[in-house]
Amino acid sequence: MMPPASALLPWLQDRLAGHVPARRGDHPDLYVHKAAAVLIGLVLRAEGPTILLTERAAHLPHHAGQISFPGGRVEADDADVIAAALRESWEEVGLPAQHVQVAGLLGRYATVSGYDVTPVVACIDPHALQLRADPAEVAAVFELPAAALLDPARYERRWVERRGMRGRSHFIECEGKTVWGATAGMLLMLAAALGLPGEPRDID
Repeated sequence: MMPPASALLPWLQDRLAGHVPARRGDHPDLYVHKAAAVLIGLVLRAEGPTILLTERAAHLPHHAGQISFPGGRVEADDADVIAAALRESWEEVGLPAQHVQVAGLLGRYATVSGYDVTPVVACIDPHALQLRADPAEVAAVFELPAAALLDPARYERRWVERRGMRGRSHFIECEGKTVWGATAGMLLMLAAALGLPGEPRDID
C-alpha cells in the first residue's frame, strides 16, 4: 500500500534507492538507439496521489492519440535524463521544474518506435499546477489515481501487432481512459520497483 501524500516523497526515494534497474520493453530485444526520458509525476493530492498524463496529439507520426507521460528525446544540451524529462514537461504541459521533486530513476524501457526511455519518478506540488498543453504535441493533460495505475492486478496482457511485430502488451482501463503499451509497461516497472503486489492477467 502506498503512503499518504505527505509521506510519499521519502517513501519513493527509499524504495527506488534500493531497487536494481532492469531494461524492459514490449520487445526488449529490439535494437534501439535514440535516448529519451519521461516524467512519471505523482501529484501530491490530499485525497490521494495521482499521476500526471497526457493524450498525444492526433497528428503526430508516432503513437498519435495514445496516453503517455510528458517527455521526449534527450537533446545534446540536456545535462542528463532528468534535465531532459523536466525540459520536455515544461515544453509540453507548462510544468515548472522548481515545483518537481525527483525521487529516482527506473531502468530503461525499449519502445517499438526505437527509443530507449528512462522514466524519471518525481513528486509534484498540486498548488503549482496551472498547466497548458502545447497543441503541437499534446491534445489534453489530465490525472489518474496512482492507487489504480500502480496496482498490477488491474492490468491485462493482450495480443497486439505493431510495425509488423506481434506480441503481448499491457493494458489498464481507468476512469474511462485506456492506458497501454510503453506507458502501461513503465507504470508496471514502477510498481515492481516499489514492491507493490499483484500480477497482470493474460487475455487470449
